[in-house]
Amino acid sequence: MRKIFFLFLSLSVFCQLSIAQQRVLDGMIITRSVEIKKNIYKVDARDNLSSPVILVEGKDIIIDFDNALLQGSNSAKDPDKFFGLAILIQNSRNVTVKNLRVKGYKVALLAKNVEKITIENCDFSYNYRQHLNSTQEKEDISDWQSYHHNEKDEWLRYGAAMYLRQCNYFTIKDCKVTGGQNGLMMTECNDGMIYNNDFSFNSGIGIGMYRSSRNKVMYNRLIFNVRGYSDGVYNRGQDSAGILVYEQSSDNLFYKNNVTHGGDGFFLWAGQTTMDTGKGGCNDNVIMGNDFSYAPTNGVELTFSRNTIADNRIYECDHGIWGGYSFESVINSNKFRDNRIAIAIEHGQQNEITYNIFFKDKEAIRLWGNKEEPSDWGYPKFRDTRSRDYTIVSNSINKVPIVFNFSQTDNMKIFNNSFVDCGEIYKTDASVSGLDTFYNDEIAEKLSAEKNVNIPSVMNPADPFRGVVTWAGRRNILITEWGPYDFRSPIIWNTNPVDTGGIMKFDLLGPKGKWKIISFRGVDSLSSLSGEFPASVTAQKIVSNRTDIAILVEYTGSGITTAFGKKIKAGKKYLFSYKKFFQPMGWNVSWYGFDSSSNPFATGQLFPPGVTIKPFRSEKVNKLDYAWWGGMKGDDGHQYTQFITVAECDVNIPKGEYELGVTWDDATRIYLDGKLIFNEWNPSEYNFDESPHKTIRLQLNGNHHFRVEHVELGGFATLSLKFKPSE
Repeated sequence: MRKIFFLFLSLSVFCQLSIAQQRVLDGMIITRSVEIKKNIYKVDARDNLSSPVILVEGKDIIIDFDNALLQGSNSAKDPDKFFGLAILIQNSRNVTVKNLRVKGYKVALLAKNVEKITIENCDFSYNYRQHLNSTQEKEDISDWQSYHHNEKDEWLRYGAAMYLRQCNYFTIKDCKVTGGQNGLMMTECNDGMIYNNDFSFNSGIGIGMYRSSRNKVMYNRLIFNVRGYSDGVYNRGQDSAGILVYEQSSDNLFYKNNVTHGGDGFFLWAGQTTMDTGKGGCNDNVIMGNDFSYAPTNGVELTFSRNTIADNRIYECDHGIWGGYSFESVINSNKFRDNRIAIAIEHGQQNEITYNIFFKDKEAIRLWGNKEEPSDWGYPKFRDTRSRDYTIVSNSINKVPIVFNFSQTDNMKIFNNSFVDCGEIYKTDASVSGLDTFYNDEIAEKLSAEKNVNIPSVMNPADPFRGVVTWAGRRNILITEWGPYDFRSPIIWNTNPVDTGGIMKFDLLGPKGKWKIISFRGVDSLSSLSGEFPASVTAQKIVSNRTDIAILVEYTGSGITTAFGKKIKAGKKYLFSYKKFFQPMGWNVSWYGFDSSSNPFATGQLFPPGVTIKPFRSEKVNKLDYAWWGGMKGDDGHQYTQFITVAECDVNIPKGEYELGVTWDDATRIYLDGKLIFNEWNPSEYNFDESPHKTIRLQLNGNHHFRVEHVELGGFATLSLKFKPSE
């Protein structure tokens, strides 16, 4: 059992630790100001978030780490295995932590019940992040995150560089987070300043707020916080975002932040409280002067709330602004370009859309309501949710095929807009009423009045937009198994992943240097075997029953930083690779209606004894990769919301160690040669707001029989198996 050092510091401000204390930080309790000697401290935390490496508690404390590195999970190879908490600050007042580096933990810094905490010039990069299961060809549902609830700190399951709870009047400045999942996450944190930070190239959230109000988020670089995207194949985002604002977070200011290439750029949702009662919301936030371009889903999403979105740049997103159920919101002086729909609002009320510029969006503004709304929502039971009362004035609309697309919407005042090279100006139907296009002097005068926003001043504001052109476009979002590619190390990237032809196309990207292909299998006729970055290469697939492609490349050139934060010196050789594997399995799949009276979870039996059940649907496939929303339709035309899946196959597999990855919802079990090898047969163990994924390792050789059994109890369902050689 390792020895724990409890160091009670009674030195004056900025006293130097003793030499013994410099060697070991584990178990340190800091109650007064101190300087930590610059060093690399490799300290594994316990596998929980209640026993930190360092505990801070007290008043008027300044801790200067002098750029020391605290490194955890030292025996773990991959970041999804990182564990523990580096620093806990609790029940304190006026605490400053500065010049600290932390890597290798589930959470780098956790602060609870701290008033006036300052975190300054710290680097919390390369901490925990999930291993993503989606590929370029197909997303895996298990990669979806869920941030809807955090009353009990549910967000902590995703880890964080910084996690603050009940910390008011805080300051986060000049900090960096990259190569992780979540940057700065806050719950019940008010009146804070967050500025001059760089939280970029993470696989989840840049900045997240929950029940947090009156905060100022300014001059931050929050780019490439994204997952769930494959260019030209799917654009899902999987609830990643540059900025996340949830559950009664109001009166915040978001000013001059660079938030490009996020799953969503800005993602705001009123919260479950509002959904249940119709009251409250994430209201009166000001989103101004930011860049939310190149989001796979929405540049800005604001729902069930009242907010101001002004003077932002929103290019090349699926939706520029998605404003479902927004009310009394102002969308003013934004620049939209190349979005599928620039502004889309369902069931919105009394919103103003004024002085915006639209250029080459497929649609400029779409407004609509639905005849029926979800029956399990409390919101429409307590509020008038008709789509109505819009003011759309003085917008410049250019080269847009469909300008206004309206249905189930009443009472719109639309005038003084300009149209250049546009197609259909009004696309409406009989459900639209009260469309007034006459000039209104009173409205025009009101809208032209100056609207002042109080922007607090900060010393030496950063320019987060510097170099923004370098990665312009969604095509530069390259999602690897560990998150977004950060362009700091070489990569070989397949640019036509779903092309069924025989030619594979690759881009070789990376810092300045040379590349050379060392070996390859599964392909031949490579167009080039060496060159300089950037480059493009083609290869011919070798026709085979299974796909087993590997290309190994050597890099020499300038210094690089790998995806895990390791620095490689200039001129040193570095190997990187591309791999693609697929073993067709030849599954026979059948689906059966679910009989709740048989209770297969208690009995272990799929069907009642002595009863013959016929499948309502059957098919043959070479892989199991299913996702169902609201059940599945049988051959008889009936929609089955509850069902049983049975899949079997016989397959010959070369000798080796393999990894079987399983994503499921609600219950599944797998048999190999009659032996149970995967048993997730108790759906009550999971809260299915996200689909679980687990992997098992198998030693295989020759002919084998697989059987998969799956039960769906209603709602969303998935069953996906991925099979590949172990690394």
